[in-house]
Amino acid sequence: MGVVHRLLAVAVLALLVGATGAGRAATAKGCTAPVEIASGFRTDFCRHLVPLSDFHAGGPGKDGIPALDHPRFAPASSVDWLALREPVIELRVGRDVRAYPLQILIWHEIVNDRVGRVPVAVTFCPLCNTAIAFERRVGGRTLSFGTTGNLRNSDLVMYDRQTESWWQQFGGQALVGRYAGRRLHQLPARIVAWSEFARMYPRGLVLTRNTGFSRPYGQNPYSGYDDASKPPFFPVAHGGDHRLRPKERVVFLERGRQAAVVPFSVLQRKRLIRVTVGGHHLVVRWHRGVTSVLDSGSIADGRDVGAASVTENGKPVIFDEPFWFAVAAFRPHVRIVR
Repeated sequence: MGVVHRLLAVAVLALLVGATGAGRAATAKGCTAPVEIASGFRTDFCRHLVPLSDFHAGGPGKDGIPALDHPRFAPASSVDWLALREPVIELRVGRDVRAYPLQILIWHEIVNDRVGRVPVAVTFCPLCNTAIAFERRVGGRTLSFGTTGNLRNSDLVMYDRQTESWWQQFGGQALVGRYAGRRLHQLPARIVAWSEFARMYPRGLVLTRNTGFSRPYGQNPYSGYDDASKPPFFPVAHGGDHRLRPKERVVFLERGRQAAVVPFSVLQRKRLIRVTVGGHHLVVRWHRGVTSVLDSGSIADGRDVGAASVTENGKPVIFDEPFWFAVAAFRPHVRIVR
């Protein structure tokens, strides 16, 4: 569902709620939550770390954007439907390495998978440009995730199907429900060009279009959204932080209580930047030849925005490439590396 359709759905939902007067939904424990965000959920809304007013209906409701629970893969050497510079999420666990094309993730946002025998959730929020992989085990229990249909700071809010707790994609923390306060373990995934993945891992596995859903894969439902100077459509905290343009891509680095960002514009110019965050000495490198999935209507025709890699002592580490507004909203005291 594109941005315009999301906004229309929110407007219609608001009118319906106002007309019926059914503004809040009760839960099993007697707590209430706004019906526009809580409909269909068995979540324990008595437990929440942030005000429920922070959440906004994104248009489609619970599972309106369907997660992929039975992903199918093909060897990289057999794939001929991806453009050379098209972005994919690369995830390696042990000897198992996989690519998740953003042309598919843009329509599903979550893939519940198992890589190297580790249960993982590979996620992408097109509104924040956040591509993050998590381990799905929490306290010895394996969870599976779906989309709530809600946003907080214009970022994907997931839910686990076991307790229906709500999890923020940015940071991986549960904010509402039984698991409130728990945090998912993030894995070192990164965005790379398809040509690079195919060259490095010809035996690697690639998520296919055989998803069980009918979607126009290869098309961008958010055409025109990738304009660095334009703010997001949905409300965000600290939207007045103009240190960078709202949708400028940044490399986000967080270690402990310290966080820093390297703007793509700076990294593209310097090519290599050394950054110390929370006592960790990181090397950030620029890679050109990766197109934007959010630019034109056809993903294959997106403009070259590049990508980054981050290592510590030569080994890949966890980082992300969000839009600036998302970092400003969730980590307002972040340091900007110029």
